[in-house]
Amino acid sequence: MAKSKIVKANEKIAEKVVGTFEKIEDTVVGGYSKIEDAFVDRYLAKDGETTADAKERLKKEQEKRNEEAKQITQSNH
Repeated sequence: MAKSKIVKANEKIAEKVVGTFEKIEDTVVGGYSKIEDAFVDRYLAKDGETTADAKERLKKEQEKRNEEAKQITQSNH
């Protein structure tokens, strides 16, 4: 059974919408990443520490805090 012209047109529109959304998403995420890196570098990195090292250190510190909070919660029950 052949697809109708309307179905084909809808598929083309859907492809263009999805493609455009992906481009916008990539732009937004890329812009956020640049801002995040600049913030970490300027305010959170220690002297001589790279942005990547600072992010890794911050991630480990957060995981440690989460684990401590989990242990406190478990000990209270």
